[in-house]
Amino acid sequence: MKAFKDLREFIKALEADNELIRIPAKVSSELEIAEITDRISKGSLNKNKALLFENIENYEIPILINSMGSISRMQKALGVSSLDDIAQRIEKMLDLKTIQSFPSKIQKLLEIINVKNFLPINISNALCQEVFINNINEAMLDKLPILKCSPKDAAEFITLPIVFSKDPISGARNVGMYRLQKYNNNETGFHVHPHHDCFKHCESAKSLGLKKLEIAVAIGCDPAVVYSATAPLLSGIDEMIFAGFLRNKAVEMTKCKTINLEVPANAEIILEGYVDLEDLREEGEFGDHTGFYSPKDFFPTFKITAMTHRKNPVYMTTIVGKPPQEDCYMGKATERIFLPLLKLFLSEILDINMPFEGTFHNCIIIKIDKLYAGQARKVINGIWGLGQLCISKCVIVVDKNVNIHNMSELAFNVFANVDPKRDIIITEGVLDILDRASPQIGYGGKIGIDATTKFKEEGFERKWSEEIIMNEEIKKLVDSRWNEYFFDKK
Repeated sequence: MKAFKDLREFIKALEADNELIRIPAKVSSELEIAEITDRISKGSLNKNKALLFENIENYEIPILINSMGSISRMQKALGVSSLDDIAQRIEKMLDLKTIQSFPSKIQKLLEIINVKNFLPINISNALCQEVFINNINEAMLDKLPILKCSPKDAAEFITLPIVFSKDPISGARNVGMYRLQKYNNNETGFHVHPHHDCFKHCESAKSLGLKKLEIAVAIGCDPAVVYSATAPLLSGIDEMIFAGFLRNKAVEMTKCKTINLEVPANAEIILEGYVDLEDLREEGEFGDHTGFYSPKDFFPTFKITAMTHRKNPVYMTTIVGKPPQEDCYMGKATERIFLPLLKLFLSEILDINMPFEGTFHNCIIIKIDKLYAGQARKVINGIWGLGQLCISKCVIVVDKNVNIHNMSELAFNVFANVDPKRDIIITEGVLDILDRASPQIGYGGKIGIDATTKFKEEGFERKWSEEIIMNEEIKKLVDSRWNEYFFDKK
């Protein structure tokens, strides 16, 4: 397993494996780079590469984008040959077969994630602080080639920010990723939702009568740190410890220059400051990962008091929009890595698929080993009550014989096995705030589809029709004689 020390090591590895294209042509950060990247991300596998734009109009800092925008690059980012390797590592350490008590499983998980070897290491003389700017009249955001990604975006947006905060009551650290709309040289919007842990930190600050919450933003970290900021971890698990677990090596951190927070020591760029909880400003529109524009709304303002960066920094960013984009592959990593943790709560689950077209929240497909009547409904309702999966709009459950990653096979089984009157659950509940179809923001209709074999207790009195499957010996015979049948004797 390869632990990249920083983003630059990752770039070298991508280039060595022919997974990166350097672009010396002068390009604009307003829409042009987004259009180029969108075409590359949706291209064939041999053309879908990470892009390093070296000549940005009006800026001296190069842009790295689409660096994790494929399964192979996502695997490289996390130092594995398959994303399932991490899941198997977690599953082996959890030893689910021998630990039957649910509280014991959770305790075991916490022990794994918080082991001593993965605790962040604090260092001084950090590379991310080679250049220090604490005068707001000097160029801060104005020196960064922040992208405008979609035509109707309200402004330029920082789309891959790693946001560090601490709960002012408990002192617990959170690391998340919340887009930042540039207002001017040292102010941005702070797009945080109620289900985000940082939102809870803001609420804790308000409860203490505080008007601001210190925030640090890292841009351009090693890929395990970047991914960890997006991971849906259980409350109380430090994302930087999780990053250490993924890379099998502790993350080096350093104290910020002007605020009481620690950040990755080898990051390219650090923004230091605070969220002004009373200064609410209009933020958006923004072309989001749903493929649609998220509407304008009012959010707190992030006010930057200092900026540090490495000499000759690289600006790491991404674009979002209609899939597939880079975020889809980060989502696939989450799907595979967190499958063992999902089994902690719903043990009958064998596999899951969150298809790109579902944009994370619209659809989750689940394979189970069905043993009793009502089990699929139990799983559907369990998903709707489980962490961030509660926002899933459509949950489909199928039998263990179905390959849920083959959409044709999945559709065949769903269409054949479902009686709409019996097998569809319609309810209401929490949805993604970005869901365009919901009648109210963050709340609306949800659907569960039970496409499993039906038992008598579920109201199916007839014999369940058997699927047509050829005998294995005949399939092997035909395989062995295939060239004999079609061999051209001319």
